[in-house]
Amino acid sequence: MKVAIIDADLIGRDKHRFPNLVCMKLSGYYKEFGAEVELKTDYEDLAAYDKVFISKVFTDTPIDEKLLKLPNVEYGGTGFFYDKAPKLPDEVEHHIPDYHLYDEWVNEQIGNGKKRNDFKEYLDYSIGFLSRGCFRKCPFCVNQKYDRVFEHSPLEEFYDPTRKKICLLDDNFLGCPNWKSLLQQLKDIGKPFKFKQGLDERILTDEKCEMIFSSKYDGQVTFAFDNIEDYKLIEKKLQMIRRHTDKIMTVYVLCGFDRQSKYDNEFWQLDIFDMMKRIKLLMEYQCLPYIMRFNKYVESPYQGVYKTVGAWCNQPSFFKKKSLREFGIVSGIDSARNRYIVDFEKMYPEFREYMDMKWQ
Repeated sequence: MKVAIIDADLIGRDKHRFPNLVCMKLSGYYKEFGAEVELKTDYEDLAAYDKVFISKVFTDTPIDEKLLKLPNVEYGGTGFFYDKAPKLPDEVEHHIPDYHLYDEWVNEQIGNGKKRNDFKEYLDYSIGFLSRGCFRKCPFCVNQKYDRVFEHSPLEEFYDPTRKKICLLDDNFLGCPNWKSLLQQLKDIGKPFKFKQGLDERILTDEKCEMIFSSKYDGQVTFAFDNIEDYKLIEKKLQMIRRHTDKIMTVYVLCGFDRQSKYDNEFWQLDIFDMMKRIKLLMEYQCLPYIMRFNKYVESPYQGVYKTVGAWCNQPSFFKKKSLREFGIVSGIDSARNRYIVDFEKMYPEFREYMDMKWQ
């Protein structure tokens, strides 16, 4: 049997640099039964294969809908179905991933001059879910299918001892009733690990902080601060964190999402200020904000402000050294970046407070 596996995000997104776990599981499953499996990086000659699997994570990844109607094609993933994506068969879902599916493509990229570090997730990490589900039901999030967090896979199901590190894709790990035992398993292995999604800071306890910050964590621990309504709770949790560690952390900051679905000028103005207020709090506790812009932000009359603040925050080398005003000036007095924030300050003088705040 000839099987083609297509990672649509790999083809359709210029800077996509993360392996598709479903693709790797499908490859591992079919190789076990003797199939000839190929990672296909185009959509040509699909009729030459007995089975073609197409997977994508992102809804805006382009694909020709005609391909999906071919008799030998099956497709899936949140990119096609959002939160209604059908489950994989259990025998595929719980199969160890084929960590060599992308080898030829990665070697080709590196051979063409790309940096190996850009492909570290393909080369160095065991990848999987210890738990699945989330109880938050955040309206902007794809995780709407479940209303609880539950154990999904034992670590040995996707752990490859030859790989240096572990990457977890759990939706809300700290909400899992058995989080402590699962985290202890990770600690016992002794290899660096990380959670790809931001951890839920709102349900931190001293016990959770103690275990997380005493772990062999890979890089900076990442949390999320999505809603200004959580300001006081987040501040309390930041104080708790600082009792356990002085390490710098990254915190995702969602902006451009209107929970009332109005998206009028009043919302856009307030959302800018809410974003900056969250950034200021994180700055005070030595956390690096990472701006996550909801796709509706492009409809904002202030989309340039979102872009400039994002460029400032998402480049720590700038964020740690310069205020937002200084960042704009560095971009050039007459640059679009500088004009966006200066014009906003002229319209709303109270924005000056946030133009001049600085990492200490």
